[in-house]
Formats: sequence, C-alpha cells, structure tokens
Amino acid sequence: MSNAFLLAIDQGTTSTRAMVFEPSGNALATAQRELPQIFPKPGWVEHDPDVIWRDTEATCREAVKTAGIDVGAIAGIGITNQRETTVLWDRQTGEVLHNAIVWQDRRTGAICARLKEQRLEPTIAAKTGLLLDPYFSATKIAWLLDNIDGARDRAEAGELACGTIDSFLVWRLTGGDRHVTDATNASRTMLFDIHRQQWDDELLNVFNLPASLLPEVLDNTAEFGLAADTLLGQALPIRGMAGDQQAATVGQACLSPGMIKSTYGTGCFALLNTGETAVQSRNKLLTTTAYRLGGKTTYALEGSIFIAGAAIQWLRDGLGIIADAAETDSMARAAHPDSGVYMVPAFTGLGAPYWDSDARAAIYGLTRDSGRAEIVRAALESIAYQTRDLFEAMAADGAAAPTALRVDGGLVRNDWAMQFLSDSLAVPVERPVVTETTALGAAYLAGLQAGLYADTSQISENWSLEKRFDPDMTEPDRAKKYENWLDAVSRTRTNQ
Repeated sequence: MSNAFLLAIDQGTTSTRAMVFEPSGNALATAQRELPQIFPKPGWVEHDPDVIWRDTEATCREAVKTAGIDVGAIAGIGITNQRETTVLWDRQTGEVLHNAIVWQDRRTGAICARLKEQRLEPTIAAKTGLLLDPYFSATKIAWLLDNIDGARDRAEAGELACGTIDSFLVWRLTGGDRHVTDATNASRTMLFDIHRQQWDDELLNVFNLPASLLPEVLDNTAEFGLAADTLLGQALPIRGMAGDQQAATVGQACLSPGMIKSTYGTGCFALLNTGETAVQSRNKLLTTTAYRLGGKTTYALEGSIFIAGAAIQWLRDGLGIIADAAETDSMARAAHPDSGVYMVPAFTGLGAPYWDSDARAAIYGLTRDSGRAEIVRAALESIAYQTRDLFEAMAADGAAAPTALRVDGGLVRNDWAMQFLSDSLAVPVERPVVTETTALGAAYLAGLQAGLYADTSQISENWSLEKRFDPDMTEPDRAKKYENWLDAVSRTRTNQ
C-alpha cells in the first residue's frame, strides 16, 4: 500500500479540483481552478462543459506533478461531481450541444407545476425518493430536447448521449469508449427506481425521454473504464465514482445507520445513513442511494439546502463587502450579537423542507446601525438555521437525535460558524483533519475497487478528528433565535 496512490477528480459547482491521496487518506497534492458561473436569465444557472473538461485535464496533471509520484503507481482514479447538473452531447463527436444546466437552475418550474397538476408527484416520489422539483435532472433533459433545434429527433434516433457530470467526464476520459454512471448519481435524475436500482420506463414516459440517452448504471466501486494515456502519459483505470454528497458520506466514514454528515460547499447537504431501509420522508426530505457496493444498496435521508457557501460568495462578488471568505470569522465576532438581522438566502428558491422554487432572498431586521459585520453574521447564521430545519424534519420522520454531526467543505474552516452551528443544533459538531472529504470519498471508493482496502472498516479507521465544537448556548436563546428565523422564512415563502 505504501507505493500505491489514488487520484481523485472533484468537479464541483464553483471549482474543479484534483487531489492525490495516499491510502491512509493523507493528501499529497491539490490543484484547483475556479469555475465561472453563467446566468443567462434570472433563476437560470449554466456551466460550460468544455471549460470543465479542460480544467479537469489541467488539475489532474498539476496535482500528479506536484505530488511527485510515478503515474504508474496510481492504483485508480475516483470521480465525484456536482449532482443533477446535466449535459447533452453527440455520441460520435463528443461535442456538447448546449451549456450544462446546473442543479440550481429553476427554468423548468413550469414543467414541474404541470406534472404536479397531473398528480404525478406521488408516483415519482414512490419510485425515486425525490420530490417534483427543477433541482433534478429529468426536466433539464426534457428542456434541452425541446429547446435545441433537432435535438429531440436526434435523441430518438440514438445519436445523442446525456448524463450528469460524472458521465460526461468518463466519456471524455475514455475517448468516448464508456457511457456509464453510478447508482448515486442515477438516483438524482428522477428517472431511476431506487428500490429496483434501474432506469424506469414509466418515468421515462412521464418526461418523454428516450432510454437510449442514458448511461449504464454501475456500483460505486467498479471498472468504469480506462482514462486514455493522453491525460497523464499512460492509461489509468477509473475505479470509483459517486455524487459529491454521497462521496462525502464515504469520506466522513458515515458508514453505519444513524451516522450523519453535513457538507458546506455551495449549498449544504445533510445525509443520514438509514442502512438497508429506504425511509420515505413525511416531511419533504429526500430518500436517496447513499452508496451501492457489491450490488448491496445502502440508503440515506437527505436534506438539501441550495445556498450555503454561495451566500458568502455573494457577499464577496455581489456586494463587495468582503474580499475573502476568511474575513467572515472575525467579522461575525465583531458584529452586534443581538442585531436582529436575519438573511434568508433563497437566491435560487428554498430547498428542504420548504421546496419553494419561487422564493427569493431577503434580509430582515436592518436598522441604521446595521453594517457589513451584521450582514456577514446573518449570512453565516442562516446556514446553521437551515441545517436545524433539516434536523427538525429528520426528527419528525422518526430519526433518533444524533450524537454528533460530522462536517466538511470549505465553510467548516470558519470556527465561529461551526460553534454557532453546534449552538443552534444543540449537538456536538466534529470537524475532521481532512475537510475535503468529497474528494477523499472518491479516492476511497477507487481504493476499495483496487484492493487497497479489505473492506469499509479500514476507511472508518482512517477518520480522524481535528476539532470538536460543543454547544454553549442557553435553550431560551436557542429557541428565540430559531423562532425569529422561522418568522423570516415565513415572510419569504410563496407556497404556504
């Protein structure tokens, strides 16, 4: 094992990253490029797939060079990706027909509303574990076929391929040899029966989509194909793949029922491992595939928050009141603790447990003495309050109170935010030594397939705590702050 390494590709919403890991989970090198966001219309979000591809190539080469390792010592490539984001391309040339439609995009709200009027949501939810929302891939694919000249006819003729970012990257890495995905990414399309673990003909008919567009679905550990030697000088096997939140679940070693992690990146996603049971939420959470290993499916309850770190990015790029995210810790500490300022960051609608695609962001409670620090603090607080929304929904679904919350993602480096999160939840928050657990989870999956680990217990043994935040807020304060948050959300929602 000491002479074997793992290369992880982490293609996220705001950046593309490659990391080289030792089997111990130690990161040897990282290369990263920021991904430009494209906003053609209000509520629309796109990415350029060719930019994603070029950045993937560049970061892989840079990470391996920085690590100073022999390419031949790489036991496998693991891929993790922003989920639901959808790409359509030509099967012969690999040319993309349109920008990727990003998971945050809300353009298909009218399609979802029409299907709800036809009372199809219960059928969709029963099969997929998902709610009928523009968030997921199915309506994005339908929009592409209906809005690109000739696309539907070409799709019906079998000339086009469609997939999430993982599928697109494997297609490009293998020179068009493989059109595949994994069980976790498939489970986010709204076309995949998570109980039977296969594409569903009835759902394809609902969305009027030809099955020929879709990739083959494999376990999270599998032989996904060989990355051509044009990438790093010799062909390398792609052996692990998972959507970003499921990869983080593996990277956080939340591999037993009852364990929960929350990733704070562009959005915030909390996954509760429910084992072999696919728990059907009564409180607008999602039932999803946590991972599938050796043909055995493990499920999770998921709460999806659309805006977390993206709110901090907005403070930097939209308002210009910070120059760097690192400033937010000291600014939050400097803010008046009882300012009464609340931000509801519904820039692309509200996710779980509200699912209000028409809601838009708002800031409440501003007075003449409100300043930059108070707005920054409100943005950080909103992330904790949204996480509590998810915890309340999980508890209402019968989940036992967690003994701790494992956190990861760029935002968790902010000590003030993590302490406020613990205070808001009344639950200890655990930050691991390796906070880029999304990439780490992809590496672990590739390592499992490569035989570097006998089983998942070795992954659990690798997990290491860097810092624990214990709750230190009185219950009356906690209750009052959350009550004010719920009032702010109520004034923002459109679907009450």
